[in-house]
Amino acid sequence: MRNYVIRRIILMIPTLFVVTVVVFTLIRLIPGDVVDLMAMQHVREQSRGMEEPPLDADAIREMLGLNVPIHIQYLRWMGLAPQDDGSFSGLFQGDFGNSLWTKKPVIEAIGQRLPRTFELGVLAFLMAQLVAFPVGIISAVRQNSWADFLGRSFAIISLATPAFWLATLIIVFGSVYLKWSPPVQYFRLTEDLGQNLQQFLIPAFLVGTAMSATTMRMLRTTMLEVLRQDYVRTAWAKGLRERIIVIRHASRNAMMPVITIISGQIPIMFGGVVIMEQIFGIPGMGRLFLDSVFRRDYPYVSALNVIFAGFGLFLILACDLSYAWLDPRIRAKAFK
Repeated sequence: MRNYVIRRIILMIPTLFVVTVVVFTLIRLIPGDVVDLMAMQHVREQSRGMEEPPLDADAIREMLGLNVPIHIQYLRWMGLAPQDDGSFSGLFQGDFGNSLWTKKPVIEAIGQRLPRTFELGVLAFLMAQLVAFPVGIISAVRQNSWADFLGRSFAIISLATPAFWLATLIIVFGSVYLKWSPPVQYFRLTEDLGQNLQQFLIPAFLVGTAMSATTMRMLRTTMLEVLRQDYVRTAWAKGLRERIIVIRHASRNAMMPVITIISGQIPIMFGGVVIMEQIFGIPGMGRLFLDSVFRRDYPYVSALNVIFAGFGLFLILACDLSYAWLDPRIRAKAFK
């Protein structure tokens, strides 16, 4: 197993390299340049008497290190080419660079905001599975019953209803009729558990509900297929308890397609987390990413995309390892 994991990690390196090239290039192809934005800000500051003399575009470009060819910028960002002072600092040295606007290290802001996004994502994931697994299994075991009908209806409604629309309705109706609005100030989990959960539970529930619908339907389909297999009928004929048949024999063999769906949904879930952070005012990675795109803060956008890509590759590896854990045939073939 160790050799298999090492091989997979080595294969991730070319993928991450391609990601860095694509991310570094595409962000600079977005209409509107950071130099133009900064030049406009300097002009506004000069008109208010806050800056004298103003900086032109060439001076700003030189100050930001954008006056060299793009391939040199990429090599400097990766830490493969020396900076203006002759030092090497980049991804290979564990340095994501500094913000073009605030000049603060990118890794500091990411370190502050990543736990908030991680907390919201974990809560949404747990809520999704707590809803999807019981409802999906019950719908399959009690096929065509009222429980199955309610479960399928809930899944269809969750798929058809955008989470951001529900979030907007909750805020609007809550403020108008219930005199309630989401907390504006952020409280850490270790600082005030009640205030923290009050801010995170509603967006986590909305994101988790949308995620649970697909998992629920896939689990119901695979469970129905497994329950019709001969070995399950044999277990019924032997007089085993329903709980043992469903949990020990049927659910484990039905999990492989479900795990594939879940691993593909987690990156999409973080896209929903970005929107929820914006709606509920949570200072997480989502708001940082959107602000960085609007301000064309290249180091922030590049670093966040590389982190998300690395997280996605880790999920793919975890998904493949879970296949081997569930199916001995895959384990024998992959780990030999």
